[in-house]
Amino acid sequence: MLAGIALKAANFLRRKDRSFVLMYVQTTTLGLMDGSVSTLAPLFATAFATGSTRVTFLVGLAAAVGAGISMGFSEGLSDDGSLTGRGNPFLRGAITGLATLVGGILHTLPFLIPHVQLALYVAFGVVGFELLAISFIRYRYFDMSFLMSALQVILGGALVFTSGILIGSA
Repeated sequence: MLAGIALKAANFLRRKDRSFVLMYVQTTTLGLMDGSVSTLAPLFATAFATGSTRVTFLVGLAAAVGAGISMGFSEGLSDDGSLTGRGNPFLRGAITGLATLVGGILHTLPFLIPHVQLALYVAFGVVGFELLAISFIRYRYFDMSFLMSALQVILGGALVFTSGILIGSA
C-alpha cells in the first residue's frame, strides 16, 4: 500500500519536473543560447570594422532587441502547448524573448566603456561567462556531461564569434 502511494508520488514529481524543464528551463536555455550566440557576429564585426564603442553598442542593442522579439514570436507561435506539453504559448514566448534579449545584451553592455580595446576584453570575458552558464544549465537540467555541453556550446559560439571578427576585419 505505502509502496504504491510512494510510486504515485514519485511519478507525479517526475511529471512536474518534466513540465518545469519543458516550460521554463528549455525555453530559457533556448533564448539565452540564441541571444548569446546570434548577436556575437554583428557585435564583434561592428567593433572590428568601426572601432567605435558607440556604434558597436547601438548595433548590439538592435541585434539583442530584434532577436528577443523574433525569438519570442517564434516560440509563442510554434505550438499551443497541447501536443508537446510545453505549456502556454504566450508564457513560453515571453520567457524565450526575454532570455534572448538578456543573452544578447550582456556582452553588448561592455561597449558603454568608451575605450574599444577595454570594451572588447570585457565583452570577451562576458561571452565566456555566458557560454559556461549555458553549459551548466544544460548539464544540470538535461542530463549531459558538463564537458560535452561546454564543448558543444563553446564550439557554436566560437564559430559565430570567428565569423564576426573575419567579416569585421575584411
